[in-house]
Amino acid sequence: MRKPRNYDDDLKALTAKARQLKARKQSQLGELVEATGADHLTIEELAGALLSIAAITDPARREAWRKRGAAFFSGERTEQASGPGAVDNAQPAAPHDQRAPSPDPATGAA
Repeated sequence: MRKPRNYDDDLKALTAKARQLKARKQSQLGELVEATGADHLTIEELAGALLSIAAITDPARREAWRKRGAAFFSGERTEQASGPGAVDNAQPAAPHDQRAPSPDPATGAA
């Protein structure tokens, strides 16, 4: 005779596993913010940047970000990511973003 399955215990185990996964995801996101150097931003700046990029639907830009992120995780840090001539792949997503353009490294002019 088969032992009856205890669905309550199964549900409790699944709930505990889901809680663990959520906590690990949150921890990893915090580690990612630190690893990318974004921890020097204020919470408001970081939230605004994330909201801006989440609203962008241009597949070419998203693919460029994906490639840059893959390079980051594989340890292939390029000169593009740092230095005075760095290209800003996260350019303003909306006209309301009033950041001044980065100066041209060759001329020092905007």
